[in-house]
Amino acid sequence: MTIFQTKTQTRHGAAPRTVHPAHPATTIVPLYGEIDIFTSPALRERLLRALRLSTGPLVLDLSRVSFCDVSGLAVLVGTQRRARALGITLRLAAPRSQTVRLLRVTGLDRVLTTHGSDQGEQPYSLPAQTRTGD
Repeated sequence: MTIFQTKTQTRHGAAPRTVHPAHPATTIVPLYGEIDIFTSPALRERLLRALRLSTGPLVLDLSRVSFCDVSGLAVLVGTQRRARALGITLRLAAPRSQTVRLLRVTGLDRVLTTHGSDQGEQPYSLPAQTRTGD
């Protein structure tokens, strides 16, 4: 079973915390388990809600995603398109090697920005005031 959880104030339906009006808060959405044809619809809804509540960058923490198939990639691409239309930057943080390989094979590694994969890439670093905990 996959659990989706948003780790900012959006978790309970409130708007993301803004530390300074000129610097919108980063919304981090940690994802767990498998993203596949069965879990993609729920993930899509969760990410759409996160986008509606976001005022700044949206980071999807993929460090605990054990599997992602093409339906999961479709959700990520669709979320990126919606984010761009809203002026929000989408980043994928810490994808595991299976997801990195899938992104490369499909060519989406040139479209989706990733940071800190388990293949030794530079980690994604958030400003201290927007960092979230477990």
